[in-house]
Amino acid sequence: MVNLIFAKLSVSMDIEPIRAPIADDLQAVNALIRRELHSDVALINQLASYIIDGGGKRLRPVTTLLASCACGYLGDQHIAAAAIIEFIHTATLLHDDVVDESSLRRGRETANAIWGNQASVLVGDFLYSRSFQMMVGIGSMRVMEILADTTNTIAEGEVMQLLNCHDPDTTEERYMAVIHCKTAKLFEAAAQIGAVLAGRTQEEEQALGRYGMHLGTAFQLIDDVLDYRASSGELGKNIGDDLAEGKPTLPLIHALRYGNPDEARIIREAIEQGGLEQIAVVIQTIESTGALDYTARLAAKEADQAIACLGLLPGSPARESLISLAQFAVDRRY
Repeated sequence: MVNLIFAKLSVSMDIEPIRAPIADDLQAVNALIRRELHSDVALINQLASYIIDGGGKRLRPVTTLLASCACGYLGDQHIAAAAIIEFIHTATLLHDDVVDESSLRRGRETANAIWGNQASVLVGDFLYSRSFQMMVGIGSMRVMEILADTTNTIAEGEVMQLLNCHDPDTTEERYMAVIHCKTAKLFEAAAQIGAVLAGRTQEEEQALGRYGMHLGTAFQLIDDVLDYRASSGELGKNIGDDLAEGKPTLPLIHALRYGNPDEARIIREAIEQGGLEQIAVVIQTIESTGALDYTARLAAKEADQAIACLGLLPGSPARESLISLAQFAVDRRY
């Protein structure tokens, strides 16, 4: 079991040792991203570069690179695949911030706050279309199939999340379905593509896909915890941002279920109306019902399941980094 006592940990894992086996490949990915971002339209260059350079951890392309390396891939198509994964992720961020009317991401103003909603949506579309141009260059119908299915599933997850917004009757099952579609699916594709490029068996491909799904789920669950526990300087957004947007994430769902009638009423109203007028009471209820510890335990379980999926791979530094990446997902502070 991953050793996770979330409230008591004082030092977060460092991502750099995890990246070490693929450090050169990651530099190549970053260089390719900058080349493929180029457009004759100046606004596209400005806005896309702003969001790409926004300080992200590159966890999804790191997953692709590590999975490819752990599977013994010796070519160079994993560089393009990792860049494609990052472009798809960035496009979803641009669209998310418009839908959520967000003004802060990773400690900086969102692109829509600077350039407006229309430009953000259209540049997100540019990144999606550029990623599909790059997929054609890889020349693998299986990679195309995985990424086409992934982008469709992500879009479904966005709509599912929209339907859950301001709905205090959202169940844990409905919320987990959103996580699997909206967040974990891209991690699944990121890992699975590594096995596809390396020509591994279908069993190994599916195992890597499951690794990514569990990894992405753990990552999102810890994001839910950090929304009520991390400082804005650590996480890059404000405490309670999900509540302000009326999003019933797992800590809220758990607190609503186990809080007393007055606490449950306040949480229901907060979800229905959005805003942070009752944030102090909501956070107190989340703490008293053990909602954050419950969510963190589920994340740790997902990380353990991710690690178990790596059993088919031979030992290697890249495989060890995949294990550490799952542990990082639940141990991080940002």
